[in-house]
Amino acid sequence: MKAILHADKEWGIGKNNDLMFSIPADMKFFRETTTGNVVVMGSNTLKSFPGGKPLKNRINIVLNPTGEDRDDCLIVRSLDELFAEIKKYDSEKVFVVGGAMMYKTLLPYCTEVLVTRVDAVGGADRFFENLDENKNYKLTSVSEPIETNGYIIRFTTYTNLKVKEY
Repeated sequence: MKAILHADKEWGIGKNNDLMFSIPADMKFFRETTTGNVVVMGSNTLKSFPGGKPLKNRINIVLNPTGEDRDDCLIVRSLDELFAEIKKYDSEKVFVVGGAMMYKTLLPYCTEVLVTRVDAVGGADRFFENLDENKNYKLTSVSEPIETNGYIIRFTTYTNLKVKEY
């Protein structure tokens, strides 16, 4: 399992249950990386998508202990149920896509974290753990800086040196 997200200079990841920045290159990377795969999220992340609809061309698994079943995505009620479900898939094709609580809960189980670093401060109200300060994570890839929609971004990959089994 991997996590995928964008983070500002302060490791901010969201504001008012939405992204802080509109960055077409980041959205393209997200779409290309996750299409045809499994995306795992919390209920607020699902609500933040246009019309509250799941992402197209992906298997959407939503952890929502009190949510109603839906025809357009798979609702799981507990971590045990979530882990049982994602074990059915190739772990390299499972991506945690938010929100903050899902990232925090599932981070120890992720082999890699794909972070689009935005060279700006977005006024976040939700944050991701600073992986540069976590001894269990190693920065293993950094792209050249890219200017897009008025922002400088870098695509980075952090590798988890102590992956927890699920």
